[in-house]
Amino acid sequence: MKAIQIRTTGGPEVLEYIDVSTPTPGPAQVLIKAHSIGVCMPEIMVRKGKYHWMPPLPAIPGIEMSGTVVAAGDKVTSLKVGQKVWVSAREFKDRGGCYAEYIAADADLIYPLPDGVDMEEAAGLANYQVAWHLLHSATQGFQYDWILVPAAAGGVGTAIIQLANAAGKKVVGLVSNMKKASFCIEQGAVAAINYKTGNIGEEIKAATGGHGIDLILDPVGGPNMGKLFDYLAPFGTLILYGGIEGPADPNVLEPMRRPPARNLAFRTFTMHVFDNWPERRASTTRELLRLFAAGAIKPPIHDRVPLSEAARAHAMFESGKVLGKLIMKP
Repeated sequence: MKAIQIRTTGGPEVLEYIDVSTPTPGPAQVLIKAHSIGVCMPEIMVRKGKYHWMPPLPAIPGIEMSGTVVAAGDKVTSLKVGQKVWVSAREFKDRGGCYAEYIAADADLIYPLPDGVDMEEAAGLANYQVAWHLLHSATQGFQYDWILVPAAAGGVGTAIIQLANAAGKKVVGLVSNMKKASFCIEQGAVAAINYKTGNIGEEIKAATGGHGIDLILDPVGGPNMGKLFDYLAPFGTLILYGGIEGPADPNVLEPMRRPPARNLAFRTFTMHVFDNWPERRASTTRELLRLFAAGAIKPPIHDRVPLSEAARAHAMFESGKVLGKLIMKP
């Protein structure tokens, strides 16, 4: 079979399109033929050698795919040949392997897809896992109505917008241009602010009727993260779940204490907290599949790139021009 392999870390050029043996499923495993493969931030970080949970190299990256079961071990009872499934390699020991035409995996870690769902859209559900836990797990019962989402036109950003709508929350997006702003409104955001040209504080006041933001979900970090605290309501919370612009300024107390007087909170978040909590991760994924089948969430596909052009897909992903989800086709 064909697969993408990383032997050394670096730019997109280190993604090699190679021939490898098609895996043989074990007694409790299934062999899945890929239909669509999601491109996600963890793979970018693995390729760069900056992921905290780096696999041993050489490695086949990739944390999600949709596909069809083409073979099953003799102990498998939960799945059958011909069944459509979704693969979340976050649940595998090596957290990868989806950049390939086929993957073998334990049947009890594979999710059957509901009848009639779009297989390409299904390959974008990993973003919704992150978004769901940001909205429902990381908040720990915090009461909120208004959410501010930096990088709102990206894969996780659009997932947050859609899942927030499903939960009755209201989202204001931060984006870098008006094309992305329009895209966020299409996904269900109440407002989208061009942070390069707009007055963010004034536009938030206008969008929220003066209420302000209860919850900020920030994947950007970097030295300017502290400015986000200015947009929070009196009991607001900021959750940092990424570092697109690098590590955040560790001195978060200073911006949190700036006037006017408020009672603010700060939290960091990583999906890896669920590595040893498989039942919570699985129940969330089943809920996402229910919402997906009901049409409450719909991953928007930006483009489809051949698996053989994974390097181009990574360059597109890092360009900042992708709206929604980028997928690869074997």
